[in-house]
Amino acid sequence: MLFIDDIVEALMDEVISVRRYLHKIPEKGLNEHETTRYIYEYLKDLGINAEISPAGTGVIAYIEGRPGSKTIAFRADIDALSIEEQTGAEYCSKNKGFMHACGHDGHTAVLLGFAKLLAGLGNVLDNNVLLVFQPAEEGPGGAEIIVNNGVLEKYNVSCIFGLHIFPDIEEGKIGCRPGALMAQTGEFDLYVEGRSCHGAMPHKGNDALVAASNVLLALNTIVSRFTDPLEPAVVTVGKMVCGERMNVIAGEALLQGTMRAFNDTTYNTLKNRVIKMADSISGAYGCSCRYEIRDMYPAVHNDERLYKILREDIGAEDFVYMNPLMLAEDFSYYQRRIPGLFFMLGAGNREKGYIHPLHSNKFNFNDEILITGVQLFYNLLRKCKQFQ
Repeated sequence: MLFIDDIVEALMDEVISVRRYLHKIPEKGLNEHETTRYIYEYLKDLGINAEISPAGTGVIAYIEGRPGSKTIAFRADIDALSIEEQTGAEYCSKNKGFMHACGHDGHTAVLLGFAKLLAGLGNVLDNNVLLVFQPAEEGPGGAEIIVNNGVLEKYNVSCIFGLHIFPDIEEGKIGCRPGALMAQTGEFDLYVEGRSCHGAMPHKGNDALVAASNVLLALNTIVSRFTDPLEPAVVTVGKMVCGERMNVIAGEALLQGTMRAFNDTTYNTLKNRVIKMADSISGAYGCSCRYEIRDMYPAVHNDERLYKILREDIGAEDFVYMNPLMLAEDFSYYQRRIPGLFFMLGAGNREKGYIHPLHSNKFNFNDEILITGVQLFYNLLRKCKQFQ
């Protein structure tokens, strides 16, 4: 297990208490008003300067270090998901239809515990510290709002760290990798428009269902035939809606899906091929296709130097060198402006029943792991004295 300083371990009960309170009050992105008030008041009681983020929810807190020093930022996301909780925990959600099913309550508790640790040190820090309690990671992307409003420049931030609770890694272990960790992602809506008619006279219509079905099959060949086989990529259609009655030729159809890749070239190939295939195949069946493409989060790309700093305090037995994940994270917006490192805090524990995946209505974790997150943030801050 990772070594925990006595001053950090003393915060264990406090961090668990904070996490369990936050777990009771999950709120969707850009509507985290109660969560924001709690964070703001908690920091205020610690004597830490804080302000509401430019997104309207979330909190930005600044702790000044030695004159002329750089600023090291640490980020936690605070929003929840529209899921009805089924964990049975005594501290389960009180907000019907919403749940912290992705561990953001834990991320926020780690950062508040870290804030309490720094406030209690009683000496001037070698670096300034910026604590970013960010809204709307699950959508529409609160990180982009914060970045575009100049927060990083305002506080002269030189680098940023973030973590994510991750049940696919054993409890007590840390997962990370340099370079690409999480994918660039986009979404598409394909509206195939034909002409409806009686099912007994199909020659009088243009079947949008048949056209959309062939578009769907063709999209599954994009990765295997149009991208470099050494470059990971995904095109998935997760939803198809069409038809009115069993004896009516469908006049319209909708395909909705996602695209994932780790570099811009591959991602643009996916996007262009989706559009071309949808248009040409629909036309071959006498239909037309209009589309909406939403470019979502960029790829999470970890800085090599920051990765090495993280590794210095983690023994081989406590570390997992990860393969890239096709999951997405808006932490990537910070990394497009400054060096950043995103790592995983293992939460899997079969013996205790912590086996459910992220976004499951039964997702939960042993909140004693959170103190490891506080310790790692503290270690990173101490080791980033000379980072430029």
